[in-house]
Amino acid sequence: MTDHPAAPDASAAWAFAAYQAVRARLPQARFPAISRTAPDLTALMGSHDIFLLDAFGVLNVGETAIPGAVEHIAALQAAGKHVMVVSNAAGYPKRFLMARLARLGFDFAPDHVLSSREVLLAHLLRQAPRQWGLMADDHYGLEELDSLHATILADDPAAYDAAQGFAFLGSGTWTETRQHLLTDSLRRNPRPVLVGNPDIVAPREGGLSLEPGHFAHQLADQTGIAPQFFGKPYPAIFEMALTRARAARPDVTDPARIVMVGDTLHTDILGGAAAGVQTALVTGFGALLGLDVNMAIQTSGFRPDLILPTT
Repeated sequence: MTDHPAAPDASAAWAFAAYQAVRARLPQARFPAISRTAPDLTALMGSHDIFLLDAFGVLNVGETAIPGAVEHIAALQAAGKHVMVVSNAAGYPKRFLMARLARLGFDFAPDHVLSSREVLLAHLLRQAPRQWGLMADDHYGLEELDSLHATILADDPAAYDAAQGFAFLGSGTWTETRQHLLTDSLRRNPRPVLVGNPDIVAPREGGLSLEPGHFAHQLADQTGIAPQFFGKPYPAIFEMALTRARAARPDVTDPARIVMVGDTLHTDILGGAAAGVQTALVTGFGALLGLDVNMAIQTSGFRPDLILPTT
């Protein structure tokens, strides 16, 4: 494992302001007039059949499972609910995500775990071949990406100039030096920028880490290049998740029986609302911990259907 760059201010208020600053690049959605409350996910068994779950802040914080989450997810699964992880963890291969979930005590089948890495990779494989420069952790090499013409970017300026496009997967080994090399190269020669993980920050045991979305928005501000995003809150990941979920549960035809559960207003709640499903905000462990949740909802305008203190 590698260290992730830390947010300059590890507070929920800083993260909230960072998301608010890029609202012009976020999708549009409609929201309910009021939010209902529930104690945890098991209280939703009677009202929902398909559960789409964020990971960080809902199932775990870093390498630690949220108290009660394992038991509550198991109860939903035992009740016949379709429970699916929908994560922006584009930096990790599928086997890593499966191993982490199992290590934390969760029991998910591989097709019940979808990351934005899969969504981005599916898009890349549909494109004409080109040389991609990757923001990615070299710890994993090019695992799952070996069919692409791709180079993991480091500190060689020539690699940036040689790339015909850029794909952001994970920022675990990204540095300000590499960000400057990429910015300078794109200013000289604009090329596509594809972002697997739109998250600006992620909650970890030691605080908030800077994620690929932070660097993508910074790049857009400095170069004028509009990134193409593939994770939450953008449509591509929800389209794939809902296609899989509805194939598994064709009896669920009412979108009000589907709920996206997350800890962030600007990714999970906005994305779920834009996809036309119900949304539930978990407030006790993730990106909003320490903030006045009602004030955050009023300020952003992103109101969940449900508010839960825990998973």
